[in-house]
Amino acid sequence: MDIVIRPALPEEYPVVGEIAARAYLGDGLLDFGESDGYLARLRDVEGRAAVAEVLVAVEGDRVLGSVTFVAQGSPMADFARAGEAEIRMLAVAREARGRGAGEALVRACAERARSLEGCTHLVLSTQRAMLSARRLYERLGFTRTPDRDWNPLPELDDIRLLTYELTLRHAP
Repeated sequence: MDIVIRPALPEEYPVVGEIAARAYLGDGLLDFGESDGYLARLRDVEGRAAVAEVLVAVEGDRVLGSVTFVAQGSPMADFARAGEAEIRMLAVAREARGRGAGEALVRACAERARSLEGCTHLVLSTQRAMLSARRLYERLGFTRTPDRDWNPLPELDDIRLLTYELTLRHAP
């Protein structure tokens, strides 16, 4: 079967949220485990879908993974600037990894960003530990932007997110 990328359906929100939560917890990406406040944001797919686009990778009727595409001006943007869209919360179920779902989701975000008038870059932030995700981004043409690295929890020195951008078109 082929992997299809499409908007998440409301009835899929619980599954999408659990895939994201399990991916982040299973990969040790949440500093406080089950008590991490970010976990609630990962599970709140309905809230994300209200202010951004939640895309899913499906095979048949099975959700393999998801990503949140954040257009310019959305309150979901972490660090995107004018003329930029942002990728957030990419997650693929452990049992579906290595089959192209993550790549298909990132490519769909790039295509969506290219379709937006005035959007010149697609940006994202990731953790140092997300090695396979970083390899994927680099393979797809994203470049590191270390001058934009940031810390979502300034009170904790050891959390520093690495940033990347993909040039979609050159600004006029």
